[in-house]
Amino acid sequence: MTEDSDKSVLERLASLPTAIHPTASPTGDEVAFYYDVTGRNELHVLDVETGTIEQWSDGEVPRNARWPVVWGADGDRVFFHLDDDGDEQNDIYAIDRSGTTEPVVEMDGQVTLSDVGSDGETLLVGSSRDGQMNLYRHDLSADETTKLTDYDRAVWGAILSPDCDRIAYGTNESDDDTNYDVYVADIDGSNPRNLNIGETGAEAMPVDWGPEGDQLLVSDNTPDLNRCGVYDLATDEVTWVGDGDYEEVPIAFLDDGTKLLATRTRRAATVPVVYDIESGTANEFDLPEGVSVFGRTSDHCLSDNRVLVSHTTPTTRKELLAYDLETDASETLLEADHGDFSTDDFADAEYFRFESDGVPETPAKAVEHDPYDELEIGALFYDSGVRSSPLIVNPHGGPRAQDSKSFDLYTQFLVQCGFSVLQVNYRGSTGRGREFVEELYDDWGGAEQGDVATAVEHVLETRDWIDEDRVVVFGGSYGGYSAYWQAVQYPDLYAASIAWIGLTDLREMYETTMPHFRTELMDVNLGSPDENPDLYTERSPITHVENVDAPMFMVHGVNDRRVPVSQARLFRDALDDHGYEEGVDYEYEELGAEGHASSDIDQKIRMFELLADFLDRRVETTTAAADD
Repeated sequence: MTEDSDKSVLERLASLPTAIHPTASPTGDEVAFYYDVTGRNELHVLDVETGTIEQWSDGEVPRNARWPVVWGADGDRVFFHLDDDGDEQNDIYAIDRSGTTEPVVEMDGQVTLSDVGSDGETLLVGSSRDGQMNLYRHDLSADETTKLTDYDRAVWGAILSPDCDRIAYGTNESDDDTNYDVYVADIDGSNPRNLNIGETGAEAMPVDWGPEGDQLLVSDNTPDLNRCGVYDLATDEVTWVGDGDYEEVPIAFLDDGTKLLATRTRRAATVPVVYDIESGTANEFDLPEGVSVFGRTSDHCLSDNRVLVSHTTPTTRKELLAYDLETDASETLLEADHGDFSTDDFADAEYFRFESDGVPETPAKAVEHDPYDELEIGALFYDSGVRSSPLIVNPHGGPRAQDSKSFDLYTQFLVQCGFSVLQVNYRGSTGRGREFVEELYDDWGGAEQGDVATAVEHVLETRDWIDEDRVVVFGGSYGGYSAYWQAVQYPDLYAASIAWIGLTDLREMYETTMPHFRTELMDVNLGSPDENPDLYTERSPITHVENVDAPMFMVHGVNDRRVPVSQARLFRDALDDHGYEEGVDYEYEELGAEGHASSDIDQKIRMFELLADFLDRRVETTTAAADD
């Protein structure tokens, strides 16, 4: 491939227009969403009946579309989150149809809009202003913000009752770090009541209020697989739906509260389903296998008994649909935009499972383990079509997340670069139930990393056309931690590693990340450094930096507040201290005006250029895009 053709492919891929955070208006006749068809992320509004799209913003909204947009109760303006160059220390702004923008809620720390009241006066926001993420009420008329909760653990999932007299939310007051309970309180935060849904150590969360305010739609993972329930606030009884065969996530009440909308996970696909609450019968949406995503709880309903749904497959980019709940017919509101690519240009995902005891055959260089429980681990494989093919293993972030049968731009970019791609839903991933998630507790850098390495070995054994001398590990966030850890724990497997916005020093991460990430991510999975000092040291990649034995590329945004850039700087300095030479043994890049990754087209192009350049120089790829 020539340099010009390489640049053309990556720019064309990164520039494909993407619709993000679609949300239906209160009347259901319009859809607001972020859209970067102009080359920059802007707020657009689609008329459902005519299909016309109007651009409301002109540079006022953030370039990075990480945080959602929410309609005002009157349907005449949209609230959005605005930060400084991706640092996620958001304030809440509003924009109207004329493009006029104004600040609405400005506070120190991270501010997130949880719900908008139907009274047109109330906003429910979360904020880390005082340290931990707690709830605040903002009165739009008085322009006053009042603190409602003061918990030591973060508050999530807050929703307003239909009459705006009460709030429901999830938090944890127990001694078990893994626990989450559902609370209902008065609008001023007084009289909080724990509904005691599920057992201690399980996670229960509120999702939606019933139309009369006498019921709550809730989720709970007490029985292992997450389930959907309707809580009667008068009788304190819960009606559960489903047979427990799938992990299911409630979305919202439908109609007059007699039905509910949910999604179920099946073999890395997400399937929408409607339950009749009284009978418990379920009807799955008639859509191709892939991933279907809904907007906010109250912002997915369109007119004429239809719901707004985003749908994607591994080879088909996101499209916006109006799905008719009576006829199971769908109407395309915004087509998937593939530019001058065909869906045939993209690699499909092969889903497979393999057995892993968390201890691969490849010797561990940092920490040795006895075998763990043998589990069936799911994975996705993308064949580049190149023979012989180099391989990139791409562990997902989170770690509480999963790779799924959706269109993944970075995966398809790597395929265009000639790499087959392996994604592993290691133990600790979602979609397989509570017990599978808890396999990661107190064991970061343990069995889940063994699962990743075992997956690589499995692919090398079952696909003899994969070149074992050209295997690369690449990941971002917790996937970046995985890239660092794979490089120091199983260096014999890899020809190179790419760690993007990854964790390297767990104790320093605990001290510098945002408070709600400290309590909800690190305390849950690792305990505190005071409780488990040896674990924090042992499972930090920086402790074993001398094991790096192949070219490493470290990339980090300077404005990252989730995983501060100090994580990369510390590892770079440790490499220097151990005699590694920058430009020879490792490469290092800090990304200005960027935080914890970005959806901005220019910033994606920059990242693609960095990846392509490193891979071309360090792994000697023969790219599939050479014939472009």
